[in-house]
Amino acid sequence: MPQGEDESRGGEHYNVSRLRSSSIEIREKGAEFLREQLDAAQKELKLKGEECERLSHVRDQLEQELEELTASLFEEAHKMVREANVKQAAAEKQLKEAQGKIDVLQAEVTALKTLVLTSTPSSPNRQLHPQLQSASTRGALRGHTRNKSTSSALTHPHGQAEAGPTDTQPASKEDKELDSVLFAEFLSWREAPSLERSSAFMGRVYREDIGPCLSFNRTELSQSVQSAVESNSLTIEPVAMTALPLVKASAIECGGPNGWRGAVETKCALSGMSRPCRHRIKLGDKESYYYISPSSRARITAVCNFFTYIRYIQQGLVRQDAEQMFWEVMRLRREMTVAKLGFFLTDES
Repeated sequence: MPQGEDESRGGEHYNVSRLRSSSIEIREKGAEFLREQLDAAQKELKLKGEECERLSHVRDQLEQELEELTASLFEEAHKMVREANVKQAAAEKQLKEAQGKIDVLQAEVTALKTLVLTSTPSSPNRQLHPQLQSASTRGALRGHTRNKSTSSALTHPHGQAEAGPTDTQPASKEDKELDSVLFAEFLSWREAPSLERSSAFMGRVYREDIGPCLSFNRTELSQSVQSAVESNSLTIEPVAMTALPLVKASAIECGGPNGWRGAVETKCALSGMSRPCRHRIKLGDKESYYYISPSSRARITAVCNFFTYIRYIQQGLVRQDAEQMFWEVMRLRREMTVAKLGFFLTDES
């Protein structure tokens, strides 16, 4: 019995020792696993700390750049505001100056309109037409004045235009009667004034007056003259009465004297007839001059007179009733007819 008890006790002691060693081994393995987990957590924490530090640095850099950009934008905005204020002040100054100039120009236009309204081909304003002044007044300007086609016509008082065979019958009196057909055509044209030939009024004037009046022997040049009159680009210049040596000029003298400026016997560029040519014409911007006889000049100026008055009506510068305008147009048509037949006025001086 004692020996069996000892053996059972020894077996129990062995089992206890074995359990104790297994517990210690398990504890050690658990501790080792926890240390590994702790090391991994510490490493991960360190990496996260480095990432946070890097992100914090990036944030600080972005904040600094944002502050610099904000400051730059504010500075640029202030600069733009200053420039805008300067430009606005300059614009206001220019506006005031422009308004002052406009006021001056409006006053000048008003004065010019007053002069124009008092000047018609039948009763021209001598301030607008120096060629109508006396010889003593215009003597200094003679031979140096250029007159455009709208004002170059030698206009004259109404009474002088009617001078002719009736001068031998001072007791007679001219009368007139309105033609209903012509007046109706004029009224229709007056509703929409134009220089086009499509209207019955202008078509008749071109057919009966302008065309025949500007029909010369030199057909091609005649057409060019008519085009220049229509476009208001024809210039008539008087030739100096005193023979002076010609200085070399860029303009080409056509149909005129060679080497001398004067009213000498030469061929008229339009008619081809030998006549004393006291005037010359220039067509638009061309450099060529054409010497013309007094009769040719009278025919051109008669047409120019007509176009001048028609343009006045077209621009609304004629303050007359329809019948007065009509009779003035008829008078100008008669001037073209008389000039076409070879009658013209001469300057006695």
